[in-house]
Amino acid sequence: MSDANQVFQAAAVAALSAHPVLKAELSGIYDGPPPRAAFPYVAVTDGLTTDWSTKTKQGREIRLALTVWDDGDAATRLADLMGHVDDAVMAIPRDLPGWRIASLTFLRSIVVRDPAGPWAGLVEHRVRLLAV
Repeated sequence: MSDANQVFQAAAVAALSAHPVLKAELSGIYDGPPPRAAFPYVAVTDGLTTDWSTKTKQGREIRLALTVWDDGDAATRLADLMGHVDDAVMAIPRDLPGWRIASLTFLRSIVVRDPAGPWAGLVEHRVRLLAV
């Protein structure tokens, strides 16, 4: 059986890559902040994974954190991209290799900026998967 975190993260990257607006606007989707990427881009972090098993099935709960990075003067474009990131994640197919999504929930988003650096917009989801 495939690792639930890897399977879901791959599905999330595929969904982000296929989303028409994100495909046109983002310079890339990376595992963590890359050293020299052009803005805007999305950094995927390894999600916190916990047990969500039942008596009869193996299960996992994953917190997926996606950070959208942008260097604009205002957070307007960043907020728009964050909305599209949420749309893409929520559209992930429920049947994944070895797993079935039982629930997928938006948890939170926040926008922060270092005065000397770019904007960062965190979009976090909780997914609960059961092994098939």
